[in-house]
Amino acid sequence: MARPVFEWQGREYSFEQKSADWYWALGIIALAAIVACVLFNNVLLALVVGAGAVAIALHAAKHPQMHRFQVTDEGVAVDNNLYPYANMLHFSVLEYADPTWPPALSIKTKSLIVPHLLIPIEGPDPMEVYEYVLNHLPEGRHDESIIDRLVDMLRI
Repeated sequence: MARPVFEWQGREYSFEQKSADWYWALGIIALAAIVACVLFNNVLLALVVGAGAVAIALHAAKHPQMHRFQVTDEGVAVDNNLYPYANMLHFSVLEYADPTWPPALSIKTKSLIVPHLLIPIEGPDPMEVYEYVLNHLPEGRHDESIIDRLVDMLRI
């Protein structure tokens, strides 16, 4: 891999400790949905709802990992995975209204497995990162997806 032009470490998302009430609410909502599914004779959906509730609870309790991010001449690296500029469509640097959230490098890729990279910029100047990546990729419009809004709303 090429020598990094920018390198920093950051967490994949900001962790928010959930109260016991949050888990109780999740359990009650899931239990109500499961009962409704069973009453409508849809046991398979009841199992899916139960598994989904368990997955949400486990994810909500998990602390985020620390990752190493690099911007190089070849592309953007997350830990040991290099995403070449040739496989990217466009990028944007996002700034949030909440000052506790760092700016983020948002990259749309051609990959079906990883179609979107959202990398928090903690360390280097976001304008310098923007100007450097602009030399390799076109800038594009990047709006929050419905999933991003749902995660923010539920504070998962």
